[in-house]
Amino acid sequence: MTSVSITPKGPFSLAASRRFLEDFTPASYDHAADGVLRLAFPADDGVHVIGCAVRQKETAGPTPAAVTADITVHHGDTTLPAGSGTDHHRAARAQLARILSLDVDGTGFPALADTDTVVAGLQAEYPGLRPVCFHSPYEAAVWAVIGNRIRMSQAAAIKARLARDHGQAVRVAGQELHAFPAPDVLRRLDRVEGLSDTKLERLRALSEAALDGGLDAATLRDQPVESALTALRKLPGIGPFSAELVLIRGAGHPDVFPAAEPRVHQAMATQYGLDAATAGDPARLARLARLARLATAWRPYRSWVALLLRARAQDSASR
Repeated sequence: MTSVSITPKGPFSLAASRRFLEDFTPASYDHAADGVLRLAFPADDGVHVIGCAVRQKETAGPTPAAVTADITVHHGDTTLPAGSGTDHHRAARAQLARILSLDVDGTGFPALADTDTVVAGLQAEYPGLRPVCFHSPYEAAVWAVIGNRIRMSQAAAIKARLARDHGQAVRVAGQELHAFPAPDVLRRLDRVEGLSDTKLERLRALSEAALDGGLDAATLRDQPVESALTALRKLPGIGPFSAELVLIRGAGHPDVFPAAEPRVHQAMATQYGLDAATAGDPARLARLARLARLATAWRPYRSWVALLLRARAQDSASR
């Protein structure tokens, strides 16, 4: 086991991340009362599996405490020797940072509240919440295909069953977790209960794409946004909405306006008091352009604000 530390740049609350995961259906996350965030997932290299026990002390001041993590890296039944200086452990730390959006400098995020009262209210309501991403673009793309045209709860059950039946089991802080199957495992499955042959074929193709580097997070984030989305839309089963999901919540891109997510658009119309005619404008492109212009004030954190808008809308609907 290797212990690492990540110092957040800007506001960050691990407790807020845990609460978010509890309500994020694809994660199927079971809360532990000890305040430890336990994660298990395939490494970005598609070969190893990572287990993480993540902690953060609560602080009263504006400066967040460091995030610490006990990390294990597994290759089959072998646990790699500990050492934060090894390539595999450095890569695991970097992947964990991306999952929690700790690889982004958020020191400028609070300043958005100075000129935008909606953002100010969101930051006050969800202090320290950053996007909690899928473990990889590969896993986000697989989720998009599994969840297409079925209930989210049904899709989450299929995803959890895939992890239980075909993913590697690892112990994290005293609990056994099952990582989602690595691409090389998923591409060899010939049947998955609850999935059509078409979906299974698409999952195999996504697994091949991941192994070939077509779902590499750093590559996707380094490209211009539209270029990355165009490349993602060429993958089987990945349309405009799914491409944005993979880029924003898979690769962890912090500054994308979700043009294909009408729930965010409706939340914007509601929170910013846009008139009913605009909120329900049948001329979708005209309305979208107006919302996109409004969102330019959120740069370079458009993905972050969109997440907070979704969180507030979901919480309001639940209440």
